[in-house]
Amino acid sequence: MKFEARYCANLSILFTEIPFEERAAAAAHSGFQSVEMWWPFSDPVPETRAVDALLRQLERAGVELRAMNFFAGDMAAGDRGVASRPDRQVELRDSIPTLIRIAQETECRLFNLLYGQLDDRWSENEQQQTAVTAIADAAGAVKEINGTVLLEPLAAGLNGRYPLTSAQQIVDLLTEQLSTVDNVELLFDTFHLASNGFDVLNCASRYAPYVRHVQLADAPGRGEPGTGRLPFKALIDTLDHLGYAGWLGCEYKLSTSTEDSLSWLPIATG
Repeated sequence: MKFEARYCANLSILFTEIPFEERAAAAAHSGFQSVEMWWPFSDPVPETRAVDALLRQLERAGVELRAMNFFAGDMAAGDRGVASRPDRQVELRDSIPTLIRIAQETECRLFNLLYGQLDDRWSENEQQQTAVTAIADAAGAVKEINGTVLLEPLAAGLNGRYPLTSAQQIVDLLTEQLSTVDNVELLFDTFHLASNGFDVLNCASRYAPYVRHVQLADAPGRGEPGTGRLPFKALIDTLDHLGYAGWLGCEYKLSTSTEDSLSWLPIATG
């Protein structure tokens, strides 16, 4: 059995019953042809052998890496990116060669750059300017491999003082401060947008020209589709009608075992 090719499993949040290094194979065994992931290392500059191991894991599993995060700090401890942090720019810059190497060896071309949380040590304007510079620099780095930087609004109240909570804020950045950068686009995450009170169908219709990647999780709860109230079939039909031909990342928290959570996925035909 294989799922439709456009669906990819997020290895950082699915298959958590097993160690990370076994998840690509588990995803392939379950029916996924593609995967995505957060930054898969604890440090911005991992050891070469850790990168080699990740690449072997993907190759042996026979899955394609479609999207991954830039270094985002310690996500488990509550960090949500470092792009806006003046004190962490060196970490972000130093992590990019590893990201580029993974991209070159896997043909991954979508890279989510989490903005970062507000910190009272700096003004909001200083943090915004730091983030804009970091985003533009990251976009310049991945443009050499035809890559795209993704920016994502997150759910308010669940991600610290993360200032981007709507698709419109991302679009404002793209059309104003980043207007001269042509490879930065919107990551459309159904859970985060719905949690902030937005109608996902209306958002899809309004922001479709800016959407480069979609991640699926239900709301409330962030479980697999069918555990909340979001209209996923109508949403995907709307995106298709508006010309979205990209990946659909399964980035949800498990309400059951990973295998049992996959029953909603469409099976590939032909």
